[in-house]
Amino acid sequence: MAEIGKDIAQAQYFLENGQLVGIPTETVYGLAGNAINPESVALIFETKNRPSFDPLILHTSSLKRVEDFVLDFPERLKKLADSFWPGPLTLLLPRKPIVPDLVTSGLERVAVRVPKHPQTLALLDSLDFPLAAPSANPFGYISPTTPAHVEAQLGDKIPYILDGGACEVGLESTIVGLEGDDVVIYRLGGLDISEIEKQIGPIKVKDHSSSNPSAPGQLESHYAPRKPFVLGDLEKLISEKKEERALFGVLSFSKHFPGVENQFILSEKANLQEAAKNLFAVMRSLDQSNAEIILAELMPETGLGRAINDRLRRAAVK
Repeated sequence: MAEIGKDIAQAQYFLENGQLVGIPTETVYGLAGNAINPESVALIFETKNRPSFDPLILHTSSLKRVEDFVLDFPERLKKLADSFWPGPLTLLLPRKPIVPDLVTSGLERVAVRVPKHPQTLALLDSLDFPLAAPSANPFGYISPTTPAHVEAQLGDKIPYILDGGACEVGLESTIVGLEGDDVVIYRLGGLDISEIEKQIGPIKVKDHSSSNPSAPGQLESHYAPRKPFVLGDLEKLISEKKEERALFGVLSFSKHFPGVENQFILSEKANLQEAAKNLFAVMRSLDQSNAEIILAELMPETGLGRAINDRLRRAAVK
């Protein structure tokens, strides 16, 4: 099984020798490999069982280092980078030939971000290459937010997990790019849309696609537990499942339901940031419980609620 530790030099050693490492970020834990080495990138896809048409995100330590592997940095996107890096923002930028086709699934833009985590920033500073790092979980399953989550799912496939504690944000990064003159969000995430619009004005939100995505994390079915996951009115769903004598678990925003054995509340204070941080850990706990089906409700469609609802809807896709 993978060793879990805080040794940045150890993580550096494995990465420089073509192996993969679990790394912490403020969003979720990533499965990291040398983004410029096609063999390491191929190993990421193999280890996650991830389809090669789903692009990866490059992680680097500073805005300046992005220039090493992008051709151009449009001013409006650079303004966002200045405002939100390090942080849960990914930008789609035209790539240099140094970035392998496998990273971008053959697309001309590469997804780039600077993560906000001191250990991973120190690791990235120690390397002379960026890291490709999708979430450190089997493809399509719930994203990991602790080292133990990574070990449970991929511990027999990688040598090392850099322990950075529990993730602060808990949702993947918001992905932003340009289409003509429009700034477009390709994936809702841990950076609130309103914060972006304060910097550059109105933006468009793109519906995720079910095949050949133009950015990472756009597939229709994703972030899903192994058990059936049903979204709806919890009071009605609970009543129906009780009548059926079904063994069920409940994921709610802030409300407690008396008499339900397996229930998890994302935020008793109805705080969307707290709900986002807890989402994947709660989904994982329900998936590991004795419940046969998971019942859940949508969050308010404001702020980070939109990104949480995006994950919930995709988890519910059959």
